[in-house]
This record gives sequence, C-alpha cells and structure tokens, in this order.
Amino acid sequence: MKYILGLLFIITGFNISHAQELTQAGDPVFKEGEQLSYKLKYGIFTAAEADLRVESSPIKFEGKPVFHIIAEGRTAGTFDIFYKVRNRYETYVDQKTLLPYFYAEDRHESNYKHADKVTFNRQDNKITANKGVFPFKGQVFDFLSAYYFARNIDVSKMHIGEKFEMQYFLEDGINTLGITYVGTEKMKCDLGTFNCLKFNPTIIPGRIFKKNSKLYLWITDDQNRIPVKAQVEVILGSITMDLSAAKGLKYPLNPLKN
Repeated sequence: MKYILGLLFIITGFNISHAQELTQAGDPVFKEGEQLSYKLKYGIFTAAEADLRVESSPIKFEGKPVFHIIAEGRTAGTFDIFYKVRNRYETYVDQKTLLPYFYAEDRHESNYKHADKVTFNRQDNKITANKGVFPFKGQVFDFLSAYYFARNIDVSKMHIGEKFEMQYFLEDGINTLGITYVGTEKMKCDLGTFNCLKFNPTIIPGRIFKKNSKLYLWITDDQNRIPVKAQVEVILGSITMDLSAAKGLKYPLNPLKN
C-alpha cells in the first residue's frame, strides 16, 4: 500500500519539465488558499485519499517570502483496516522562483515510520538531509515543489513525442524522471469533463508495475494546469487517480458543457 500511496504524489508531482534549465511562463498559476483533493482507486475501490494545499508562511528564507505547501495522504475504507497509512509532506518554496528551500516528510505506513528533513542550499549547491549531504547542479526539487513548479511551465510549443526530464531529491539521492508528451484529450473526473494535456511519465517495472505498464497523466489545458486523472496498470489490476475537489483556485475551473 505504501507504494500505491507514494505513487499518488509522484504522478501528481511530475508532469511537464525540460532537461535543460526550466523557466516559468510568468506569475505562479496558483495562490495561497488553493486546495486540491484526490482519490486513488484500485479497481472500483477507493484505496487512498490525498489533500494538497498552499498556505501563507510567517517564515522567510534568505529574507524572501515563501509559499508553504502541504500534502497529506491516508488510506481509506477496507485498505485502512489492513494497512493504515497517514503521511504528511511539506515544502517551502520561493514565491518568485518556486524553488524549494526546505522539505520535510513524516510517514506512518502500518508498522513502518520514516521522517526526513531536507535543506536546499543553492549558494553552495548542497542538499542536507537526514542521510547526509549531497552536492547538486542546476535545478533540483523535492517532488512536492516539483509539482507546483511544473504547473508554471509554458507548454504551448511542445510537440507530440517530445520527452522532458526533471531532477528531484528523495531520501538519499538525486533522481531523474522522464516524461513524454502524448497530445491532447478530453478527460472526465468527479468535477466534470475537461480539455487536457496528456503525458506518459516513465515508470520502472518491479514489485508493483508490470513489465509493459504505462502511466498516463491528464492535466487541464487551461491556466490552472491541474492534474485531473492518472492511470497505471499494476501486477494485479489497475490504479486510477481522480481529482475529487478543488477550491481557492487562482483561475476559474471550467468543465466542458454536455
């Protein structure tokens, strides 16, 4: 179950990013007060739920104001009886560059517990975490800040089949995720049907994913750039993520009319 719940944040966190230096399309597409909720379904059953929100912060980093972004995930229904999960992730990102200064996670997954605190020192290009100090080059994110940064990237000139990459730090090292742009498609979620951009993030076969599994992610083709749905095949069945609620958005969320 911990892999499934982790997937919920990973697939919402890496959508569109370029292998070179990433640049924003303008002011952030989100604002303080934004709240997004997702349901993760295994077949027809709701296995987990997650909430993401953007808050103001009295804390400043290097004298600069930051967004305090929080994500919380939990198992649901029968899954909560057999494998209880209560996870919290949070990041502080610069309000202009959207690069992270500090990231923390607190995971409770059945009998397993894990906590980490990560500091990004961009003057020395070093990441300090519980497991040590890690040098880095260029733009490196935690997966939560990557999600919000990626929503701000200009995708107007992307071509079908174009592949992108993003660097992110997780636990004990810097990883790279590749994403391929598939095209546009209408997609339905609990909030309606939306015009979407479709992406195919790379996944690694193993204990959860089948050898030929493909992960698809649909993001609103509007100013909000919100993931509304994701789907992936696993060893037994499939996992689907749906946007179930959204409020405090900077721009109106306009589903297609029937």
